[in-house]
Amino acid sequence: MSTLYDKLKSYSSSDHYGFHMPGHKRCGIWRLAGEVSLPYDIDITEIEGFDDLHHAHGILKSAQKRAAEVYHADETHFLVNGSTAGILSAVCGVTEKGDTILVARNCHKSVYHAIYLNELNPVYLYPCFDSRVGLNTQIRPQDVIEALERHPKISAVVIVSPTYDGVVSDVTAIAEAVHAKGLPLIVDEAHGAHFGFHSAFPQNANRCGADIVIHSIHKTLPSLTQTALLHINGERVRRDDVRKYLDMLQTSSPSYVLMASIDLCIHALQDHAEEMFEEYVKNLCEVRKRLSELKCLELIRTECYDISKLIISTENSGITGRELYSRLLSRDHLQMEMAAGNYILAMTSVSDTKEGFERLTNALFRIDNKIDYNTKGRLCPRMGGLPRMEAVYDIAGTEALIRMGKAGTASIPCVAAIGHVSAEYAYLYPPGSPLIVPGERITEEVVRLLGWYLAEGYSVEGLKREGYIDVLINESI
Repeated sequence: MSTLYDKLKSYSSSDHYGFHMPGHKRCGIWRLAGEVSLPYDIDITEIEGFDDLHHAHGILKSAQKRAAEVYHADETHFLVNGSTAGILSAVCGVTEKGDTILVARNCHKSVYHAIYLNELNPVYLYPCFDSRVGLNTQIRPQDVIEALERHPKISAVVIVSPTYDGVVSDVTAIAEAVHAKGLPLIVDEAHGAHFGFHSAFPQNANRCGADIVIHSIHKTLPSLTQTALLHINGERVRRDDVRKYLDMLQTSSPSYVLMASIDLCIHALQDHAEEMFEEYVKNLCEVRKRLSELKCLELIRTECYDISKLIISTENSGITGRELYSRLLSRDHLQMEMAAGNYILAMTSVSDTKEGFERLTNALFRIDNKIDYNTKGRLCPRMGGLPRMEAVYDIAGTEALIRMGKAGTASIPCVAAIGHVSAEYAYLYPPGSPLIVPGERITEEVVRLLGWYLAEGYSVEGLKREGYIDVLINESI
């Protein structure tokens, strides 16, 4: 019987090429840094001379200080439980039980888990929608300002920028609006760990005024899966509280292999950033220029975006995003990050090779040239962005109603759920941004979208039973 290790080794020696995270692309820390091995022989615990992540005073303290300097943060912490641990610690660390928090509705599910843990009352900010390309876009600073005026009890603000699709919000303007109320701004910049190292990319959120920034360096930089950073800036954050949650939520046995990969990545950024990014950006721009010449498939972008994300729309091709994803994988052995209804997402990083980019470009043009113009047409229902939902209860309140017996639940078919209040989540993973959150009233629009995803074979997570939704049953609702 083969082991997981055997399967991984077999895959590593195949010709499959990954346009997905982790950002090291199975090439090591960075090609110019030389061959770096991270095997069993360096896997240790907190022994003499190697410091303790939870009480760092030696080599790990120095490494985290170096990371803060590279990212222009006041204080930086290594995360070995991914950005999820950082987001949970940030949200819980700046709020008290029962506080009201302003949250971008397209945030990762970990933000919602933090809301549940601290029993927070969320007020949602909905992103804009670009009907031309069919993507949710940025959070508008004006919407932040108006929400803060309408809800004076808000104690913190959380946004995601860039999004999973690479959409960038104006963090500087949002930070100014939030700080005008004396509040802290948390930016989930997990997908933007490469920001600030080349003019082709936006500046990172530390430089834009955010109080807490979370980076998944494993997503877009050469570091091992599960590695991330949490940065703290300014005086608006109760730093001891954030550190307390980091101690609680991160493993008490942090992997030195993972921490070593973070440190090596930071060293590479410190010593080779210009060289790394010049080559990468040159290759990336060439690819984007070539892909702009596709006839039926289309390289799409929003007004403010991260050029590292290659989004290929199938809207006018007669095939779905899932079909394009499958064709690239089955014939060309090109593994994309994600397939949505009418597009695919290819994630790139400084570790991508010119040859890898050429394989992707050639494969897309081969598929594009074989598309019959007579079969062109929309196959995925066009939605108006992230469906807007009425929040009847907050997440913790919904759970409390059920726990105290004040509301029961029933599992009913999705098509019958319109108008009911959800008792569970529903989301596609990736990216993990919920379509439905407990406490929201389910709309016809979201049911139509869920039905399409299920019919096309997508994995809709969060639902206990496929095709059904748990809803509250109570005469007063």
